[in-house]
Amino acid sequence: MMTLLQRFSVLFLVTIVGFVFMIPKESAAQLDSTTIRTLLEERDAEIKDLVGPKGTEYSQEQRDKLKDIINGIIDYRAMAQQALQTTYDTLSEDQREEFVDLFSTIIRDQSLNKLDIYRADVKYEKIAVDDSSATVQTLAQLEKVRTPVTYQMKFEESKDQWVVTDMIIDDVSTAGSYQRQFQNVIRKKGYDSLLETLRKRAAK
Repeated sequence: MMTLLQRFSVLFLVTIVGFVFMIPKESAAQLDSTTIRTLLEERDAEIKDLVGPKGTEYSQEQRDKLKDIINGIIDYRAMAQQALQTTYDTLSEDQREEFVDLFSTIIRDQSLNKLDIYRADVKYEKIAVDDSSATVQTLAQLEKVRTPVTYQMKFEESKDQWVVTDMIIDDVSTAGSYQRQFQNVIRKKGYDSLLETLRKRAAK
């Protein structure tokens, strides 16, 4: 069974493919699946150019750019809210900001742990758009390993941007996995313990 980190590695290999794209509100035609597929393919090419062939050495500037592209459109606040469930409602805005910042820092750092995965071939098997929501079914293949990944997305009007709210990898929801982990810690040790753990992980 894949660990959460492995799931995120696979997730990012496909995320790289491209979810950082802007779609002007005034063009409703751009909300269709054809446009999304084109944008994803363009992003995939951009990321693969950055990653380069196996054995490539990366500068810090390249790694930072890659990290930004990979993580640019993940809606960390939405994922954090789902992970914390009712605890999120009890936090002040400053506390929420800190949690989301720690949460996103950890995920962003993990995204570059295994750069080889970004060389995987990705097939977009189905892109279903329903108004401001979309479901993208993909199949990522790295050597002989094929992994189905489904993205839940929404169009964030305030940002004029599509964002990823969850990734289902091998039928396992990423947001759901974090929810189970965090809720388990909160139930046994409390929210402060969870926060302290995240602070330590983010500081590494």
